[in-house]
Amino acid sequence: MVSGLVKKPKTTNERKTMIRPKRNDEPINLTKQELLRVLTEDDSLKKLMETMLQEVLEAEMDEALQAGKSERVSGRLGFRSGHYKRSLVTRVGKLELRVPQDRQGRFSTELFARYQRSEKALVAALMEMYVQGVSTRRVKAITEELCGHEFSASAVSEINKKLDAELARFMTRRLDEAYPYLILDARYERVRENGVGHSRAVLITLGVGWDGRRHVLSVELANRESTSSWKEHLVRLKERGLHGVQLVASDDHAGLKRAIMETLPEAHWQRCYVHFLRNALDYLPRKQADDCLTELRWLYDRHDIAEARRDLAAWLARWQDKHPKLCTWVEANIDETFAFYRLPREHHKHLKSTNMLERLNQEIKRRTLLVRIFPDEESCLRLVQALAVEIHEEWVDEHRYLNMELLREHLKRPAAPQPQAA
Repeated sequence: MVSGLVKKPKTTNERKTMIRPKRNDEPINLTKQELLRVLTEDDSLKKLMETMLQEVLEAEMDEALQAGKSERVSGRLGFRSGHYKRSLVTRVGKLELRVPQDRQGRFSTELFARYQRSEKALVAALMEMYVQGVSTRRVKAITEELCGHEFSASAVSEINKKLDAELARFMTRRLDEAYPYLILDARYERVRENGVGHSRAVLITLGVGWDGRRHVLSVELANRESTSSWKEHLVRLKERGLHGVQLVASDDHAGLKRAIMETLPEAHWQRCYVHFLRNALDYLPRKQADDCLTELRWLYDRHDIAEARRDLAAWLARWQDKHPKLCTWVEANIDETFAFYRLPREHHKHLKSTNMLERLNQEIKRRTLLVRIFPDEESCLRLVQALAVEIHEEWVDEHRYLNMELLREHLKRPAAPQPQAA
């Protein structure tokens, strides 16, 4: 604020404009020449702000010491001890300030408090842009336009490393509640190692709790999708408290299937029927799959296992002569896709496949396509986990995915005998 108290100068050129800081009774003095100079040069507003804030810092130090620079007065509380440099990002650009120090190291300015809050908001926005798919190059351009200071691609990457601690806490949290349903799947991402690109498996486990909502339980990186990697993944989940699993849905990957059988023997395994139908194409000539597979797909819409078995027998009788290899393969493997019939009918469409993971995989694919190849494993895991946590929070805020009271009632009833294939 411009003060009305102006000391009369000796000459016109030495006339002072008095600017009084908020927390000091002493005015900050800028000569008319200084004021004209900063207003006529390039980046004038930035330089004016820099000059004013530097004066505020010096005034705060005077107040703290109860004495001006080189002023010898009784009652002073300390002595100055030089300056240290401090950058401050503001709306008018990046300011370079010299923060005064005292010998006892007790001086603390309040000037940066407001801008620290703004800086935290900016950092949070940068991380959100990163997770939402804005490339680091575009983030650099946006920040330069908004605040006059560019964040390089490497700087944005460093900022996003702040996500790591929060993501680690989420991915290692205790699983105190039971999760009756698990859905497991893996996808592959390209990661550069020693200058060479390699594929890395991203192992993902989702769960449906007794609250009826979907939860992301774990996202981990492995060299490949094998029995040992999946087993270690599931063992870590059990160490975190995973329990009460009734059914696990996944594809027919041999390593994953074996790991489920070894670590979760109490749960029923549901082979994803969508993957099963895709695998069936290997036993059919091209352009002859439509009617045959359409009828096979209908088996998964039946009310119960008995009805599905009857229709399976009719399907085998109809297509045995035309597609003997397919029928032999289906008869030997289709039982693995019928485990969902053990559940309440209202849960069938959600648990007979791994489609619950599709939205998460689509979001991961949308974002990683922009990256194409990650510079290291840490950056790959950071992005995939951040996307998973974001979707997890959306799921938890949504209405429940399944009515789990139906499962409670279903489990109270005696288990019905499961008809066997003829």
